[in-house]
Amino acid sequence: MAATASGPGRRTVLRGTLAATAGLAAAGAGAVPAFARGGRPQARWGVQAGDVTAHSGLVWVRSDRPARMIVETSATESFARTRRYPGPLLGPGTDFTGTTALHGLPAGEQVHYRVLLADPDDPRRVSAPVTGTFRTAPGRRRGGVRFVWSGDLAGQGWGIDPAFGGYRTFEEMRRLDPDFFLFSGDTVYADGPLERTVTLPDGRVWQNVTTEEKSKVAETLAEYRGNFRYNLLDEHLRRFNAQVPAIVQWDDHEVTNNWYPGEILDDDRYTERSVDVLAARARRAFSEYFPLPALPGGGLAGRLYRVVRYGPLLDVFVLDMRTYRNANSPNDQPLDEQGVLGRRQLQWLKRELARSTATWKVLAADLPLGLVVPDGDTDFEAIANGDPGAPLGREAQLAELLRFIKHHRITGTVWLTADVHHTSAQHYRPEGAAFGDFAPFWEFVTGPLHAGAFPASELDGTFGPERVYLKAPDRANVSPAEGFQFFGEVEIDGGSGDLTVRLRETGNGVLFTKTLRPGLVGQ
Repeated sequence: MAATASGPGRRTVLRGTLAATAGLAAAGAGAVPAFARGGRPQARWGVQAGDVTAHSGLVWVRSDRPARMIVETSATESFARTRRYPGPLLGPGTDFTGTTALHGLPAGEQVHYRVLLADPDDPRRVSAPVTGTFRTAPGRRRGGVRFVWSGDLAGQGWGIDPAFGGYRTFEEMRRLDPDFFLFSGDTVYADGPLERTVTLPDGRVWQNVTTEEKSKVAETLAEYRGNFRYNLLDEHLRRFNAQVPAIVQWDDHEVTNNWYPGEILDDDRYTERSVDVLAARARRAFSEYFPLPALPGGGLAGRLYRVVRYGPLLDVFVLDMRTYRNANSPNDQPLDEQGVLGRRQLQWLKRELARSTATWKVLAADLPLGLVVPDGDTDFEAIANGDPGAPLGREAQLAELLRFIKHHRITGTVWLTADVHHTSAQHYRPEGAAFGDFAPFWEFVTGPLHAGAFPASELDGTFGPERVYLKAPDRANVSPAEGFQFFGEVEIDGGSGDLTVRLRETGNGVLFTKTLRPGLVGQ
């Protein structure tokens, strides 16, 4: 049940977001839930916060009927004194979802918020408040930062199995109480229908919660929306959302596997074969179901690539390696202007890196750099092409960026990614690399959150990666019941400025730790 306006304690606030899972499941298939009759508006899907900075943030909710969204914030969990932010009118045009921007927040403080839904025809009919909390970014260097990251949720046929415990990784991350969560793409598997039961290798039976929209590949806007709603059936995720704000990016499975602009699908599961049509529908649902900023350019709700400035210690550069990429190919062309980022995004990234004054610049990539990700027998999906020689294809764009970082003396760059469904740490050094005009850097890989785990990807030697740590299964599509579910933790010390990365496995603690010193080259 929802928390009341009298303001219970913080643990009760978090429990207050867990509204009637049975009611959510009943509502999962329709644009307007079945319980949207009479009474007051309800927000049974919980709340989310996103893109929190020192003085701003975004809050999301979904209503069960047309309603006016209202957000109230307070410095205390009792909500003795509040500030009110009028929000949008929620209706069928956004699947009854909406996001409200908060501004003027105090830096480095815990912010408590509650969302109210008012009947547009009778303002006296107001929902019970649904509550959440988050910390704003520190305003001064001495305030440290700690966040978690991962990707790949509900893939390869592994959905919510209540007997297994649902999306358990979110509960483990929540208990760490991080400042925010970097969601590194594949936030849904719109191309991955769920079977009701799956037999595991040891004879146990995995039993998926299923909905109409998860019974086939998503093609319509309603089906894409249903894929995002599906994940919110999980109580661990809703509890996590109410406590930990997110920075969200997308990858391929929000649309369909390994997609690129202009692609025409050769897949009999689809009646709509144009990926551009599918991507537009998926992009709309994605923008409706996450608290995302409305940035100029990119259509629909704006472009997805952006920088989130999280105080003086950290800038997070959120990349979009889907929307502007070229077609998958052998990836060996000598000249490649488009690459994986597109020319405009690459120029933006150079400009923003050069102007950043943060101690650490995290490059949030939805695809790995030197790990080979094939697409079929001859084509490649990510940046690497399996040839350890000079940069070709998309590698040329990465070489241009790395050269820029070196020659502009930009320090503190760290790459974080997911996508390949195992965890590893790679140190890139120019010694022994085919392309050596760059400063050494680290790339850390994690995931999946809740999906099939896969064997390690091969390394491409073009940029001289050394794999310092790896954990991966020896066979494909290992279920969450068998382990290999990973996330990463990053902690920046407010005194020394040291950045520590911990690779973690759900239920198995810390696997690997690496500490980097600020301002040093060649770590």
